[in-house]
Amino acid sequence: MMFFTRWKTLAILAVCLLGALVCVPNFFPKSSLPGWARQFSLGLDLRGGSYLLLEVDMNAVVRERLEGLADSARTRLRQQNIGYVNLAAEPAQRRISLRVRDLAQAPAAVAQLRELANQIPTGIGTSTPDIEVASAADGTVSATLTEAGLRGKAASAVEQSIEIVRRRIDETGVAEALIARQGQNRILVQLPGVEDPDRIKQLLGKTARMTFHLLDETANPAAATPPPGVMFLTGEGRAGQPPERFAVRRRVEVDGANLTDARAGQDNRNNEWVVNFTFDSIGTRRFADVTRANVGRPFAIVLDDKVITAPNIREPITGGRGQISGSFNAKSANELSVLLRAGALPAPLTVVEERSVGPELGADAIRAGVLALAAGALFVFLYMGLAYGLFGWFANIALLVNIMLMLAALSLLEATLTLPGIAGIVLTLGTALDANILINERIREEYKNGRPALSALEAGFTKASGTIMDSNLTNLIAMACLYGFGSGTVKGFAVTVAIGTVVQMWTATTLVRLMVSWWYKAKRPKELPVLEDGQGLAGRLARPLFRLVPDVTHIPFMKGARVGLLVSAVLSTASLIGAFYPGLEKGIDFKGGITMEVRTPEAANLSALRGKVAGLGLGDVGLQEFGAPDTVLVRLPVQGDEAGTQKAVNAVRAAVEQVAPGTRVLRVEAVGNRVSDELFIGGLLALGLSMVAMLLYIWFRFEWQFAIAAIITLILDTTKTVGFMVLFGVEFNLTTVAAILTVIGFSANDKVVVFDRMRENLRKYKQMPLRQLVDQSINETLNRSLGTSMTLLLSALPLALFGGDTLSGFAWVMLFGIVVSASSSVFIAAPIVLYSGENRLRRGEPTPPAPAKAGAPVGI
Repeated sequence: MMFFTRWKTLAILAVCLLGALVCVPNFFPKSSLPGWARQFSLGLDLRGGSYLLLEVDMNAVVRERLEGLADSARTRLRQQNIGYVNLAAEPAQRRISLRVRDLAQAPAAVAQLRELANQIPTGIGTSTPDIEVASAADGTVSATLTEAGLRGKAASAVEQSIEIVRRRIDETGVAEALIARQGQNRILVQLPGVEDPDRIKQLLGKTARMTFHLLDETANPAAATPPPGVMFLTGEGRAGQPPERFAVRRRVEVDGANLTDARAGQDNRNNEWVVNFTFDSIGTRRFADVTRANVGRPFAIVLDDKVITAPNIREPITGGRGQISGSFNAKSANELSVLLRAGALPAPLTVVEERSVGPELGADAIRAGVLALAAGALFVFLYMGLAYGLFGWFANIALLVNIMLMLAALSLLEATLTLPGIAGIVLTLGTALDANILINERIREEYKNGRPALSALEAGFTKASGTIMDSNLTNLIAMACLYGFGSGTVKGFAVTVAIGTVVQMWTATTLVRLMVSWWYKAKRPKELPVLEDGQGLAGRLARPLFRLVPDVTHIPFMKGARVGLLVSAVLSTASLIGAFYPGLEKGIDFKGGITMEVRTPEAANLSALRGKVAGLGLGDVGLQEFGAPDTVLVRLPVQGDEAGTQKAVNAVRAAVEQVAPGTRVLRVEAVGNRVSDELFIGGLLALGLSMVAMLLYIWFRFEWQFAIAAIITLILDTTKTVGFMVLFGVEFNLTTVAAILTVIGFSANDKVVVFDRMRENLRKYKQMPLRQLVDQSINETLNRSLGTSMTLLLSALPLALFGGDTLSGFAWVMLFGIVVSASSSVFIAAPIVLYSGENRLRRGEPTPPAPAKAGAPVGI
């Protein structure tokens, strides 16, 4: 184990060197790097920008397909002289229906409607129609959109929307924008550097479908309902006048999809702003045919179901060029031309979630994250070096390599580093040293048991490796659940911690072993620098300076087993009651609503701001000073649907600007009802599934008594953490769910180590009473458990002190959870194993074991 062949040594060094090469490009501008270089990017919460989650209106997609189907059916049936009545689209049932006058023509009507089906690919060379056509005995014929047709239409609409959103954003000049599909019908848009995404939202919120229709001059626009084949649409209207109503034929004569260009300009005759457009060859031919056949008739240009203009056709237009005039100014004409050039969306897009961070707040977040990382590194470095001497400093070197390899992995993945991601790196400082503590404690134990130096080193690394694997896999399970059901920046935290967990297993078991091997070959010491009272040069210069607890302890923990279980049950019950009444304070992620952080030029006038915002009629408004006299946090409840939420955000922006001109919006978070419900359910699923997964894993690796003890303890730890959040008013949001899952991972990690020692002792001391064996196992792992808890506390404390408001709740939940998890391993998990395994793990009448040798060591 302590011998490394040359190729193994070179391979380990090559991994470290490759990690350094991949990591280094992150410290240079992207423009100066070669093509092979990869970089991770900073999240919007660190560099500023806007995050928009858009949802495609699938009801509009279905409605458009059915209306088009009805229009085509009307034309087909008239051409075939098939008489019918009551042709109508029924979006709620996803169908169109009609009744033929002559029952004998029903089969012909069915055949004609079947020819209108679109084919949906189902595999290589196979397809299925998107509608099912059926007839009834009374002559009713219906065409219903199938599930395959609905899925195909939805997929096509989302893909087309993504491409059009990308074109529209490219037209605005935003650099490095990210547009990606999320789920079945949503589109994620990230806009770095865009503090106020209002203009972008306006561009993306317009369908911009332009069509050309003839007016029905025989219909009365003032009628209550339009005749068949006609729709009543309103115009834009002039200032001070009601908008004019038009009777527009449903048939689309020319589609805006045939446009090749659209540019804003000014009319030479009156200098009014107009939009000049150009058709492709198909559009040119259709436009020429329509205008040639309808000279003297009004021709309406319709944009998003609103008549922009409806001039009379004076003469045939055969050149494929036209002009849209209306109530335009320079800005509106340019925006319309951008929309027309990018193309029409297949369905409206709604902003269901919005988060914006100004660059000033992003810079503050970077400073807070770097400070927390530096302080955490200093604390854990000093602890490891002073508590474990030379081998602790080896672990610190491996920790630096660990951080480097983490950044290299993020670079290769071209991942996005967020503020929670930095928190994950900081916490990795603590968890990464867990494996080294396991190894060092085991080496110390084997050495004190009388093994020679080299044998103790080999036994330490070998015997600790299984425990390291088991304990870290539980943490990976928690992070997998968080990534699977989390959202946004919390996923970055899960990825960072997972990468750190995998890397630290390698650095602890391989890289540190290589460094120890080099040291041993160079020094050939007679004794190892693992004891405080060591002799010789190694003992004087590299020995540990302190221990958290003495090596040999005989604390009868199980005497307090019943009390520990009773106290835990009472606290967990009280926590559960508190979770329902007064209840957890849900954050915006889980209850929806609006949070805005604004900074005024001078000390904020809270009463004036509160009065102005309250006068908007947006519900119960909360305003409070936030960290500084010139910084204000504004909270608003959910505003009905998502469209109402966006209107409220814009109204608050305008109101704050009126009270304090020059106010800067540092951060905006707006979450609608549907998204908040989904995030809440996802958070609960992540918590529940992580516990089930850990139960199955521990059951597989240990006896069922250990699995039951672990899962009950994890549930009790979680409930007490929830009680802490209720007691101190910590918000329950995605970030605190990440903290709870991290606590669950650490708690399972700690219990696995104790369980592993119990299992080892069950094999070693076959006649020892279970109560005594449990006590001995806890005493033997006491230094390891407290050591890991200490490194985690030292790494999490800087997050609470310097991490800022975004991470403070996360950090305090972590700190509380670490303390609870360390105590629950002793006073909850161990007693459950004792009581559930008393007649199963130990059968028959036990006999006392032989007395242990004086000075027997402890610590794994």
